[in-house]
Amino acid sequence: MSASKHTRRGILAGLVTFASGAFFWRRAEAAGFTPQATEGPFYPTPTMRMPDVDNDLVKVMGLVKEAGGEVITLKGTITDADGMPRAGHRIEIWQCDLNGKYLHPGDDRNVTYDQGFQGFGHDITGEDGSYSFRTIKPGKYPGRTPHIHVKVFDGETELLTTQYYVAGDPDNKRDSLFRRMSDEQAESVSMVYVDVNGEVEATINVQV
Repeated sequence: MSASKHTRRGILAGLVTFASGAFFWRRAEAAGFTPQATEGPFYPTPTMRMPDVDNDLVKVMGLVKEAGGEVITLKGTITDADGMPRAGHRIEIWQCDLNGKYLHPGDDRNVTYDQGFQGFGHDITGEDGSYSFRTIKPGKYPGRTPHIHVKVFDGETELLTTQYYVAGDPDNKRDSLFRRMSDEQAESVSMVYVDVNGEVEATINVQV
């Protein structure tokens, strides 16, 4: 076979691969999957985490004082592409405290960390795919809009890394990661604070 035929075949194969990838991306976005986002530099390894890793980030075991900041309940469901609940899946969140400080040695700014804030937590989804956390409204880290980091696992397999934002926060439009999303994607990961019987709640439903 001539070199020109090899070249034409290679170009054709590349176009098919590109078209297939573009088709998959359009299908994924059309299906409403939760958008991916960078993990960021402050994902705490197991040795960095506080001993009582649970879904209540506001109360640290052994301390009387609770975390500073405005407490919220962050909840939702995790479903697959067909809307079926993903039961028994691990969801993790981590975020900075009210002072904008992360529970991570890499955040070496001269800012005091709130020892009453757990900083990292996880929950296991129920039969209906539901999860819930007790945490605080995210503080502001320099250069970013307020946000909460999120990971979803099926056993040891990581299905999603994303970030939740605060709906309507004026810093969103200046945040490079937030601006990369379509309006539909941004809405799907934006927390709307609602007063429920005197307590603040936000609901984010994840599809992955």
